This record gives sequence, structure tokens and C-alpha cells, in this order.
Amino acid sequence: MTDLPLPFRDPQLSFSRRADDLLGRLTLDERIAMLHQFAPAVQRLGVGAFRTGQEALHGVAWMGPATVFPQAVGLGATWNDDLVRRVGEAVGDEVRAKRAQDDRVGLNVWAPTVNLLRHPLWGRGEEGYSEDPALTSAIAVAYTRGLRGDDPRYWRTAPVLKHWLAHNNETDRDTASSSVRPRVLHEYDLRAFRDAVRAGAVAGVMPAYNLVNGRPNHVSPLMGEHLRSWTDQPLVVCSDAGAPSNLVDSEHYFDTHEEATAASLKAGVDSFTDHGTDSTVMTGRIRDALAKGLVDESDIDTAVRRLLAMRLALGEFDPELDPYAGVDALDTEEHRALALEAAEQAVVLLKNGGLLPLEPKPGRTVAVVGLLGDVCKLDWYSGTLMHRSTPLDGIRERYGAENVLHAEGVDRIRLKTSDGWLQVPAAGGATDGEARGAEGTLDPALLAGRTDLPPLTRGEEATELALVDWGDGVLTLRTDDGLYLSVADDGYVRASADEPGGWVVQETFRMEAVEGHDGGHRLLHIGTGGYVSVAADGAKVAESGERISGDGATVFELETVEHGADAVARVAAAADTVIVVAGNDPHINGRETEDRTTLALPAQQDRLWRAAHAANPRTVLVLSSAYPYAVVDAADALPALLWTAHGGQAAGTALARVLAGDVSPAGRLPQTWYASDDDLPGLFDYDIIGSRQTYLYFDGTPLFPFGHGLAYADFTYAALRTEVDGAHLRVSLTVTNDGGTAADEVAQVYVRRAGPEGAARPSPEGLGRLLDGLDEPVDLPLRKLVGHRRVHLAPGAAEHVEFTVPVEELGHWSVAHGRWTVEPGAYEVLVGASSTDVRLTATEVVQGEAQGPRPVVGRGLEAADYDRQKDTVILDRSRTAGDVVAPATAGSEGHLVYRACDFGAGVDGLAFLVSGEGCITVTAGGQSLSTLFSGDRGPYDYRPVEAALHLRGVHDLRIGLSGPLRLARIDVIPGKESS
Repeated sequence: MTDLPLPFRDPQLSFSRRADDLLGRLTLDERIAMLHQFAPAVQRLGVGAFRTGQEALHGVAWMGPATVFPQAVGLGATWNDDLVRRVGEAVGDEVRAKRAQDDRVGLNVWAPTVNLLRHPLWGRGEEGYSEDPALTSAIAVAYTRGLRGDDPRYWRTAPVLKHWLAHNNETDRDTASSSVRPRVLHEYDLRAFRDAVRAGAVAGVMPAYNLVNGRPNHVSPLMGEHLRSWTDQPLVVCSDAGAPSNLVDSEHYFDTHEEATAASLKAGVDSFTDHGTDSTVMTGRIRDALAKGLVDESDIDTAVRRLLAMRLALGEFDPELDPYAGVDALDTEEHRALALEAAEQAVVLLKNGGLLPLEPKPGRTVAVVGLLGDVCKLDWYSGTLMHRSTPLDGIRERYGAENVLHAEGVDRIRLKTSDGWLQVPAAGGATDGEARGAEGTLDPALLAGRTDLPPLTRGEEATELALVDWGDGVLTLRTDDGLYLSVADDGYVRASADEPGGWVVQETFRMEAVEGHDGGHRLLHIGTGGYVSVAADGAKVAESGERISGDGATVFELETVEHGADAVARVAAAADTVIVVAGNDPHINGRETEDRTTLALPAQQDRLWRAAHAANPRTVLVLSSAYPYAVVDAADALPALLWTAHGGQAAGTALARVLAGDVSPAGRLPQTWYASDDDLPGLFDYDIIGSRQTYLYFDGTPLFPFGHGLAYADFTYAALRTEVDGAHLRVSLTVTNDGGTAADEVAQVYVRRAGPEGAARPSPEGLGRLLDGLDEPVDLPLRKLVGHRRVHLAPGAAEHVEFTVPVEELGHWSVAHGRWTVEPGAYEVLVGASSTDVRLTATEVVQGEAQGPRPVVGRGLEAADYDRQKDTVILDRSRTAGDVVAPATAGSEGHLVYRACDFGAGVDGLAFLVSGEGCITVTAGGQSLSTLFSGDRGPYDYRPVEAALHLRGVHDLRIGLSGPLRLARIDVIPGKESS
């Protein structure tokens, strides 16, 4: 008799049956243990340990050397689905290769990030693809398909989308609530996740730290109502790190961790990422919740079943059949070439007055200047570089090192105390322990990179430091040997860091002027909040937890040895052409945990391009950054301007090839570049419709529009044909390269409602007029991307490009009827090179479905289903479901408008379902009244408050809210029968 494998190991059975079989063999404790990020092995069944989570945003991260591709926003800037899919395949292969070397590497990858780049000051904008849901979806589908692989049964890796939902602020990120109206929810935020899930290459999602409409994402009913309705696949929901504890500790949404854990599990969280590798805390909470009846075993089994299905799909139990089990593709020639190709395609030429391309010629000298001219910046989710190419490296290689001049542009300073000059010994000696002799005394000759030594008083021995102000007064200080001043756990200041970095950056400082000390400054270490003091035993900051007053801080006098702008001007004047490379360090002033405060280029870098241009009009500004800048003066003054996200290991080579004309740039902006901070709404304003955010609604003049990017060739668009064919809009056109060089063009297709009803776009002032009684049409996008294609064309070549657009893409979410709506009428099709550079237009009539007025009688109104609002927020009706509307602040009056409400043959009043106390003002049909009510019940304790109002037919309904109240819904009081 042949021994048969246990059913869960039988590859002939479906994953579903195998998961059920294994689930039935696990004890309750074993099942509970699987719900933590670090699930232990079940040795009696031969089941290994498993870990959810491996960072792979633009390469394998946090696991040592790997190929580093451009930042995610840079991949978005390529507008190239095929390229991004190939990058996903390469990253997936490297995850597999790293896993073969180190079993700590997980195959459940936490990537990509599909949060929309709604607000350019968001600190994590570098992690997303675009401000547009269609472009974000297309790039995310491409990347996840690459990560997942093509095998119909087994997955290369299991991608998890981040971060569900409406997450665009790092400030108060675990306590702030995003107020998201239904239209924004359905048309914008959900869309970014939906298409990737429907495409079948996503294994799960990760909820965000924030709350949406007053309810933490980790207990959101939207995961069940929407996310899991998009696919039959058993999606795994992995909590963000520490978020399960936040439900009690910072958000105070639940009183106990058992309640919070139970609510998360019931809402759909399957894997709890909390307390690092220590699973006992979370598993203990689950056991306690089970014992108290807050969850039952079926809730646990549902989550474990999903996790087991994912593990089966990753081939864990079928290594002999898994086509990806033997993958060993790490740092291959193909991956290096792909990293270069991606970096080249991500470069966006913002302006060109004819200076570019800058072909290398005998005797032509090029100056490379700027703070990012000779660096290859990484971000929090980068891997360790195996290859590095800075702009200076790439330009030297392409133009010849003898023809390239360089000036970084840092300010060179010395720091003096009352006892003498600060001096930093040269790096390269022994460690602290090795430097102490038998007596325990320090031997200065052996100390490397130390500043914890008594300062020297002889000025000629003072250390010159390279000072960079990254904006907002955030400084880094670096010695001549390239090491940054950093603060270690013992509090001493040392020149010991290759780059700023870490979860808490230890290499940033702030100079604070001291009153009464002419030119004197205290040096604040930002990471610890401690001031630097120099004593007999060296330079040190106050210990952690100690009250920081600054009273004991050393007062430094700063002597500038050389201004960086002077060095830049000197080099610029000596060169034929100047390349200024400016931008950000992804660990400073804008990153996870930290939003930006301004669009402005830091003042020190602003001075550098101005100095270069004053010395040499042939100046090119290259912005290498994770986000946009408002560089209006540079755009006006300079002959050429480029932007690229931090481009990974091949950034410098790619830039040089674009500058030289070896590659025609064809990157396109994935988000609007605004001209001023004044163009931005508040960081916490998630109502993109009401506050006119992103290219969809912004009616001002951007510095550079969404989709913008130039090439070294001109393109002609012709032969536009459009047709509505059943459920699809078909668009075709011909693109011709009229230039003399091969180049890529990105053809973009937008749609918008035609005619007056689609063209009227009320401004914020218009909203005020509306609240005073002026009727306005529905707010529809100014234009909406529905298709894009990147094509490569030889000189004189043409390509016929076709797009098939579902007609439903022309629609919007109808709050009046609670469904997706395509209104009948004419729609414009706009084809061109950006959202504002429209070359061809056509009009198509769509039959659609006329919606008519809002049916109120017998249905009522959900408060959040408004057409317009001012000074209100959406909050949670209960901890498990529903929305309410409340005034934004207790001292202000909020306004709501419900357009075209049909009151039928007549009603005798309205009944408001409310909690709290306050005043409701109602205006409709020429009538107006106010209703005061009071009460001391809790925020989730609702009661009806009636207002007598005789209405018949169709009217706009305007509601004013004031006081600490929550409005859940509005029902009508039926009218009495009459003849």
C-alpha cells in the first residue's frame, strides 16, 4: 500500500481544499499564532515559519544589496506600463533570489503604494505613482503583475497594496481623520485600489494609520463592502506596524485592546503587525477576545484560511512544482540595463529654450554644481546600492573627466566656542573601546571621527565643516572626509555617518540665535531635541528624557570660510555650460512621519542657481527630488529645466545620456506642479471637488500641468476618430515624429462633459454664492485621463494608436441615487501631449440614463450624500458602520446643500436623526426655519428632531449646522391627504 500525502500537500487538489484541510489539522493555539506577522512553524505537520511583509517598493529593501530602481513617483513619471511591469518582474525575481540566500526575506511583499498624490506637501509622495487614479491604477496593475508572475497557479511574490484608504498626511497620521464625501470616495480614493485588485495580481492590502470619516481604517467596513467585493480571490489584509495598538493607545477608539483586536479581526484584518517579532502580545489579546465572546473561532478560521491560501499560492508546500523556486536573478546584466532604462524614461524635460541637447564636443567644458551634483540619494524604502552613479559621475563619463568642472556649493564654516575652535579628528582610527588604554584614558591619536574631545584653541587647527541648509533651518554638517556629524546612543557628537538616514535621523541640526550674544548660536540636535554642549570630555547633547532648556548649551560663533554661491559662480564662469543639480534629501523635510511645509526650493539652493546663471546664462537646472517645487523664477529665467525623481543606481548615467541627446526625454509629470503655496488647500482637506484639487478640478494656472513633458522632437497628432460602440468609447489617432531624432511621445486621452452644464466650474467664491441661493450645475472634472500610450518613433515615423475606454469612465457617483451614473449628453474627447496641451478634440453623444431629481419621499437623505458643503466634516455614525456630518469646528456653522430634492405631492416636515445638541437651520422652497435642541447623550445615541416645513415638488434643500451635533440622516414627515 502506497502512503498518500496529507491532502493539504496534494498538488492535485485546489488551493481552497488544501487550505481547508490544513486548517482542520491545526489546533486553536496554532491557528491564533498564525495571525501575527511572524507565524511560528508547526513542526508536527512539517509546516515552516512564515512572515508577512517584505518591502519592495522600487527594489528589495532592508535586506542588503539589491538592484535599486527609481523611486515609485519616478516610475509613475515614465507613463510606461510595459516598463513598470518589467521592473516588477525583476524586483520579484530578486526577492526570490534573496529568499534563497536568507529565509528572513519574505515572499509577501508590501508594495506598491497606491495612495494618490493629492497634496504635494505630503511627506510620502515619493512612494506613490500619481495624483490621478487612472494613471496610478495602470502603473500599479503593471507592477503587481510583474511581482505576481505569469504562472496561472503559482505566484512569484504576493503583493500587498498600501495604504487603505485616503492617506495623505504624516502630521498626526495615526489620529487625524480624513473627511471623504461619497463622490470623492467612489471616484477617487477607491478607484486607485479597485483596478489592481480586479486585475487579479494583488494578494492583499494594508490599512493606513489614519481614520476615514472618524473611523480607523483598521476597523473600516469598507474592506468588506468594497475591497473584497472586487474579487473572488481570498485577499489578505495585513495591519500596518503598531496600528492594532494605536486603536487604544493613541486613537482611544476602544477602551481595551481585546475590543480593538476583535473589531479589527471582524472588519477583515488577517495578519497583525505589532510588537515586532514578539507575537505573544497580539496572540494573547486574541485569546482574551475569544474568551470574552468578542470573537468566535469562525472569525479566526476565516483569517487563517486566507493566509494559508496565500502561502499555498507562493508554492511553499510544492517546491518541486513552483516555477519560481529556483530563481537566482540578483544584480544581473539585464537588471542593471533595466535600472538604466527606467531612470532614463523617468526624466522629465520641463522647459527647453534650445540649449538642450548638449552634445559633447572637443573643448566643450561643463560645470556640474549644486548640492546634489555628486550624490546618489536613497530613500527609506531603498535597498543597498551595489552600483552608484551620481550626476557628476555620469557627466564625467559622457563628456570626459577633463572637460568637467565641479563645485558642490556648500557653505564652508568653522565653529568657535569661548574656549576655542571646534576640531574634529580625521576619520580612520580605532573605535572608542580600542582607543582607551589600560588606565581607561583616551588616546586622541587613536580616535576616529570623534568630536567628544576637548576643543582645540589654536584656530589654524579648526575643522572646516560643509554646512547645508535643507530648508526650514534644518542643517547637516560634514567633514572634509565626507562623514556627517551624527549623534550616537551615548549622546556624543561624532563624524560617523555616510549619509543622513534612519527612522529618527541623527544627522540634522538647527542653529538658534542667542539673544544678547552678537552672532552667537546654540546648536540644536533635531533627532533628540537636545542642545550641543562642549565640556572637558567633549561635544555631547543632553541625555534622552532630560528636560531641554538650552541653558547649558554651548554658544557657538559661526565663521564662514567660503559661501557656496561664490564657489559656484567661480566654476560657472569658467565653463561653457552649467548644470545645477538641486533637490531634496529623501530623509529630510518630507518623508514617512514628516510632511513638507512649503513648495519653495530651500533658500541655499535657490541662491546657487541664481549665482550660476548670473555668471553664465547657459545654465540648466536639474531638480532631483521626490516631489514638486514652485520654482517660478527659475522657470522664467533659465533656458532649460528638468526634473527627475531620485533615479536609483543608474541616476547619473541616465541624466548624462539625456543631457547629451543620446536619449530623448519623454517622462511626464505624474502630478501638478503648482506655482505657489497659495494654490494649495489645507493638508487635511480631502474634498478634492470642493477645494478644487489636482488637475481634475484645479482652475488656476499651474507652473507645469499634469502630464507635461517635452522631448527633443516635435510630434504631430492627426486623424482622430471616436465612436461610442455599446459599452465602450473607441478612440484612434496617428502620432508622427516630425523631428530629426528618434524619440518617445506619450499620447494622452482625456474626457469631459460638453456644454454649459459640464463647463461651469464654481470657484470657492461660487460656493459661497450657492449657499446664498445661486443655483450651480454639478461639479464635474475639468478633464479626466482615460487613456495613455508611450510610443517610440524614428524620425519621420508615424504610429496609429487606439484606445478602448469603458463608457462608465465618463460617469460619476450620483449621491442623489446612490449609484454610478453616466448622464446622457455630449462628451468631449481631448487628445494631446498633456492635460493642457490638447492637439485634437471630438465630441460624442452618449445615451446614458437620465437621473432626474433626488427621490426623497420614502427614501430620505443620508446626511453625507450632499452636493455641496462648507465648513463641515464627515464622522462615524457608529464604531462599525455609517457616516454622519458635523460642523468642522464647534464655533462655526456648517452648511450643506442637497440639490433638486423631490418632495412629491407634499410633505409636512422633516425629521433629522441627530446626536449631541445644537441648532439646525433649514431653507427650502422659499421657507426658512431654525430648530434648537439639547441633550446629554453620547455621540452614538441618536434621536429624531422634527421641523415643520410644508414642501411640494422639487427644491434645493439647504441645511445649516451649529454646535456639537452629528446629523445622520433626514427623513420626511408625510403630508396629509388633501383634495
